Amino acid sequence: MELTIKNVSKSYKDVKALNNFTITLTDGVYGLLGPNGAGKTTLIRIITDNMKADSGSITFNGKNIKEMGKDYRSVLGYMPQHNATYSSFTPKEFLSYIGSLKGMKKEDIEVQVPALLKNVNLSEVMDRKIGTFSGGMKQRVMLAQALLGDPKIVVLDEPTAGLDPKERIRIRNLISSFAMNRIVVIATHVVSDVEFIAKEIVLLKKGEIVHHDTPNTLSRMIEDRVYEIYSDIDKLDEISKKFEVSNIQKGLDRLAIRILLREDQNEDSLKNYEHNALRASVEDVYLHVFDEEREHRVI
Repeated sequence: MELTIKNVSKSYKDVKALNNFTITLTDGVYGLLGPNGAGKTTLIRIITDNMKADSGSITFNGKNIKEMGKDYRSVLGYMPQHNATYSSFTPKEFLSYIGSLKGMKKEDIEVQVPALLKNVNLSEVMDRKIGTFSGGMKQRVMLAQALLGDPKIVVLDEPTAGLDPKERIRIRNLISSFAMNRIVVIATHVVSDVEFIAKEIVLLKKGEIVHHDTPNTLSRMIEDRVYEIYSDIDKLDEISKKFEVSNIQKGLDRLAIRILLREDQNEDSLKNYEHNALRASVEDVYLHVFDEEREHRVI
């Protein structure tokens, strides 16, 4: 399978949301990362045929999705950012309704709905009103509806928004479990959602791709620049001014401060502090690429 997005652009008045965006996606999970306003949601809406691009094209297995029409929508599963369930419906009723809107056969709906609800661990509450569910349970309902009809392309827009860490991990594991033989696109600003399950990660900024590679390759971009400083709390302000701080962990008697060296710094910059080199993560890369404060800092 191959989904090719070629030279797609979209503007809102004077704001360029996407600028000649080009990428080819094959089977596997792709993480689409970027801050608010990067163009993630605009791209998702265009991929799902909910918005028209100003220019460019999208093809699936060589066919233009505009010409495919309902044939394209039949291979597409979409989980929008904002919860779109009906409070008065049960999960079973809601999925059956969505299945009918997708044009699925009644017998297929009757087989797939209970199976999908079992996969997202909602079998025991399939006849309970969705309005009584927690945020995480509602997200799992939406994830299940995105998988109705066995779609070949699954697009998830901020699938863990507003969830606690436990539910976020649950959703992430569910996504990983169904990603085989599908193109899965996850748009998010939560790096941990995709760092360990994505085949490739796309860093999007102001409508353009700034980096696109495997998580390991992206992490090597800032190799030898991530350290942990061990310090008393009274030096935190000093350290924060000198380095890019990505995390602070409080120990029994001192702080462990994860930092990123800037372009004009090296390990010699740390000679006055007890420190240790760390392996860079995709989150470190994200903070480095999208650190607006660093971009506007006067040196």
